[in-house]
Amino acid sequence: MRKRVLIGLLVAVIIVGVVFGGVFAFQRKLIYLPTGGPLPAAAEILPGGRDVTLTTSDGLSLASWYFPADNAKAAVLVAPGNAGNRSFRAPLARALNARGLSVLLLDYRGYGGNPGDPSEEGLASDVRAARDFLLREARIPLVYFGESLGSAVVTELATEHPPSALVLRSPFVDLASVGQRLYPFLPARWLLRDEFPTRDNVARVKAPVTVVYGSADSTVPAEQSREVANAAGATAIEVPGADHNDLAFSDGPELVDAIVRGT
Repeated sequence: MRKRVLIGLLVAVIIVGVVFGGVFAFQRKLIYLPTGGPLPAAAEILPGGRDVTLTTSDGLSLASWYFPADNAKAAVLVAPGNAGNRSFRAPLARALNARGLSVLLLDYRGYGGNPGDPSEEGLASDVRAARDFLLREARIPLVYFGESLGSAVVTELATEHPPSALVLRSPFVDLASVGQRLYPFLPARWLLRDEFPTRDNVARVKAPVTVVYGSADSTVPAEQSREVANAAGATAIEVPGADHNDLAFSDGPELVDAIVRGT
């Protein structure tokens, strides 16, 4: 009997080890959900749009879209969330361009047909390449806008290179906090290789911060976004009834107005 119990425990330990090992090895496949190409030309999205290539510090060439506005008062660096590609953010680019803002829609490594594999370190390099492009091209004040995961990416950038304004949409406290909510049966904080500590970083940002979030967000709880806002001493804008991927966060007036006010 004792031998059978020991064998049973050993089998259970092996199964748990295999499960946790698999999650650790393939976790980035669960975090980053890119959609590839082919994509239309930027000019097909918006007249005057340009297909541009961003060069990262580790030598990757990232296809992105740039939409300059006549007499623009600011340029918006759009850092997307963890899913899709830049075409999903085209409505936001149109809305901001119509309000007189130039817009760069970044696609990270591994997204939109770009080379490379996404990681926290890699996305940090990608967003710096986007900023470098805008500094050369636009020569006007920069606003960083981050969507969900992109909020963590631009917040980290802002700690080193403060923008004129930082606008965060549905930011989370850190990646482990979201992982624990989505996968409560896993010790996310122990397993995750990428941290994205938005709350800790935003407290160090020396720029005006605005946080926009949905009251009914089922992916990033509203209380997490409020924690980020509190850490930054930010203006917080709650969109009543909005879930994480609702149209309100595509080109809705609350979001667009928040970005425009940041200029």
